[in-house]
Amino acid sequence: MSENTENTETEGAEEQLPAEQAQQAEYEPTLEDFKPTMPGNINPEVLQNIVVNLSIEVGRAEIKIKDLMRLTQGSVVELDRIAGEPLDLLVNNSVVAQGEIVLVNDRYGVRLTRVVPSSERLKLV
Repeated sequence: MSENTENTETEGAEEQLPAEQAQQAEYEPTLEDFKPTMPGNINPEVLQNIVVNLSIEVGRAEIKIKDLMRLTQGSVVELDRIAGEPLDLLVNNSVVAQGEIVLVNDRYGVRLTRVVPSSERLKLV
């Protein structure tokens, strides 16, 4: 009888484990997590879980609405960048690096050629 009881308890513990893991995977940081343990220190685990928007900008164009309405398949929109100029890598709409397009296993990628120094990024904010 004790063997059956032990097996039941073990099975119940195994069933709870995936639920606990799922809860940890979906962990939302609270205000308490952002409080520094010592002045000037931020919990690196909290920082690593913050989601940011990463985008690559090839160039920009300013056109009139009437010209926008005329665009069809095969239309060409001229951008403000010269061919061969580096692309901008933006994090939350702030330029943090520049690079060039590369192919990695039939997928596009960006090879960083310049990382914008943090002092320069702070001037733009």
